[in-house]
Amino acid sequence: MTSPCTPNAPLLRIAVMGAGAVGCYFGALLARAGHQVTLIGRSAHVQAVQAQGLRLQTADFDIQVPMQASTDASAVRGADVVLLCVKSTATEEAARQLQPHLAPGALVLTLQNGVDNDERVRAVLGPDMAVAAAVVYVATAMPGPGHVRHFGRGELVIAPSARSEQVARQFGTAGIAVQISANVRSALWAKLVINCAYNALSALSRLPYGPLVQAPGVREVVDDVVAECLAVARADGVDLPGDVPAAVRGLPATMPGQLSSTAQDLALGKPSEIDHLNGYVVRRGEALGVATPLNRLLQVLVRLAQAGPAPSCAPAQNP
Repeated sequence: MTSPCTPNAPLLRIAVMGAGAVGCYFGALLARAGHQVTLIGRSAHVQAVQAQGLRLQTADFDIQVPMQASTDASAVRGADVVLLCVKSTATEEAARQLQPHLAPGALVLTLQNGVDNDERVRAVLGPDMAVAAAVVYVATAMPGPGHVRHFGRGELVIAPSARSEQVARQFGTAGIAVQISANVRSALWAKLVINCAYNALSALSRLPYGPLVQAPGVREVVDDVVAECLAVARADGVDLPGDVPAAVRGLPATMPGQLSSTAQDLALGKPSEIDHLNGYVVRRGEALGVATPLNRLLQVLVRLAQAGPAPSCAPAQNP
């Protein structure tokens, strides 16, 4: 069900916890539509937004969107909806920071890579808190503090909850296409397979998807990584939607200039989500007796790349 645009839908109070590229893009669209949005993120980014609003740059417009911003998790207080957009490595810590400040009846949407973030959040917040998984399909980047750039797509698939229908309608007024699906777990897995196929390879080669797949042997490696992921999914009882291998093969044509989020993390010296992408497939494979040597190799190589060279290997510097 795609949400209709209903101009009379009531406005929401929305907090974005982890105001990176994804959270800032959706937050900016919602603020532009009149919803009260507060971004929670790093100091430099927050200061830029407080001073001049968030710059939202798309193929159609380049605008400054005024909104509130804070470095403190307490800024979620009073929010109707919390978009949890932190890296998967920080899920539990973010949930613990949010917990004392969440309003009764608030909905926490996990807009993150990986397949189990909603379960991990629910384990921290308890069964009485409304938590729903969301699958995000969008290509964005943060060129600098207070600036988000959109490259393509921008739709969400969210799990059913007591407030999902209402939120879908209200997000629709902001131009965000939302589908409510009881099969979000399978959709998350389908996206996981795509991430496992390309994220590490893009990061290690420092190439966007288009040039990456033109390199000799890359398509064959991608096919083999996908085959491992599908074997684990089958063993785990996950019924993947549609033709996942075809979706994997088609991605470079739709986003030829896009670097993976893992590549962006490594370029910025940030920890990556590799343990929640290829690493998740490795862990589930071990638990289910399915071999995943290529996913393990990519996980290890990205870990080595983000660790950087050992001090003894560093070039000598002049005093």
